[in-house]
Amino acid sequence: MTLQPAYGRDYKSRAAILADLKAGKDFREAFSGKPINLPQILGVAGAFVNVRYQADRKVAVIKRSELE
Repeated sequence: MTLQPAYGRDYKSRAAILADLKAGKDFREAFSGKPINLPQILGVAGAFVNVRYQADRKVAVIKRSELE
């Protein structure tokens, strides 16, 4: 699953992404554009989640175990 920040947010670090994921902030699925948050991610995600950041130039790979 690949996600992007929602509502115009962008990130400069993997740590900031992880903090907002755990805080329940919305992200959007990269392909469908639908908003998704942590409980929904845990319901459908595999072993890891990719999150694009820094204006879609970088990808943070976050393990499912880091989100639980």
